[in-house]
Amino acid sequence: MADKQLRNIPYTRPSITETEVAYATDAARNGWGDHCYDYIIRFEEVFKAHLDVKYAIATSSCTGALHMGMHALGIGPGDEVIMADTNWVATAAPIVHLGATPVFVDILQDSWCLDPQQVEAAITSNTKAIVAVHLYGNLCDMDALLKIGERHGIPVIEDAAEAIGSVYHGKRAGSMGSFGAFSFHGTKTMTTGEGGIFVTNQPDLYERVLTLSNHGRSRAQGKQFWPDLVGYKYKMSNVQAAIGCGQIQRIDCLIEAKRNIFLMYYECFKDLPVRMNPEPEGCTNGFWMPTLVVEDDIPFERDVLISELKQNGVDARVFFWPLSATPVQGRKAFNRRFISENIYLRALNLPSFHDLTDSDILFVSDIVRNAIARTH
Repeated sequence: MADKQLRNIPYTRPSITETEVAYATDAARNGWGDHCYDYIIRFEEVFKAHLDVKYAIATSSCTGALHMGMHALGIGPGDEVIMADTNWVATAAPIVHLGATPVFVDILQDSWCLDPQQVEAAITSNTKAIVAVHLYGNLCDMDALLKIGERHGIPVIEDAAEAIGSVYHGKRAGSMGSFGAFSFHGTKTMTTGEGGIFVTNQPDLYERVLTLSNHGRSRAQGKQFWPDLVGYKYKMSNVQAAIGCGQIQRIDCLIEAKRNIFLMYYECFKDLPVRMNPEPEGCTNGFWMPTLVVEDDIPFERDVLISELKQNGVDARVFFWPLSATPVQGRKAFNRRFISENIYLRALNLPSFHDLTDSDILFVSDIVRNAIARTH
């Protein structure tokens, strides 16, 4: 059994090296005047290359990227947008801000992502988009969702905030839908502190979002300070982008570290009555947040385990609440019990920052194993 002396193990923190510090220092010292966008432009270019997409706009958050992308698609009052009930509110917020209604469908038992059959059954004449959230790095069934979108003439949006490093049959998460959005929050696989990015392969959509991102000023507009419409201010700063440039240089190592941490947890728990993040054939999971779901027939109290972990200096995260149970202004697509209404009580996210040691993983795993062993 691993040494059980008290430790300090956060569930996440970023991996920052002298490269990021040097770039951020250069941006702070020299990134002004004619150079105020240098790192932003550079970051957009390298992220496009990583993702293999044509267009990218660095933003202040993933939420901002979603907001502008949905606005550019024409989503507004009276419209409906289908998304999974198991999600963070950041995906639903732009829908509500635009005056539309989030319509929640249930998740699949294995991936905890959108159930395509329920998505299709939930489509009405008011449905204007489907949001595929790649939860915790797990991948939505994009083939099925894209076919549904094509049949009904509805765009599929990829919220890939948590899916840097995830690949679906040769295509990176975020590169397949009408547009994709990523988060670079300090908890994510790569970070700019706060921040996000909008990506697409559609030139017209890119131009609309580019205009929206600059207070509605089109780059074709010749008059200085003349807005063509009322837009937003969701621009990433040059200093943030400088950190991102350092992170993207290390992206393969950052992804590999996340995968190695998950695989060690998986080995520790493979004989327990639990499920973890899946990796279907032909796909690669970036394993942003290793997640444990205890099987339904096993007695389990999530909060008791989280409390025990914290007493031993280990920070753990709860699984996302069902949005239909929160004050979010949406509605369930179907009047029946969802998987989302129970799974969050039987699941938790485990520590997974890049510098987590093997000893730390064994320490956390021992606490979890002992807690589950006591119940069956």
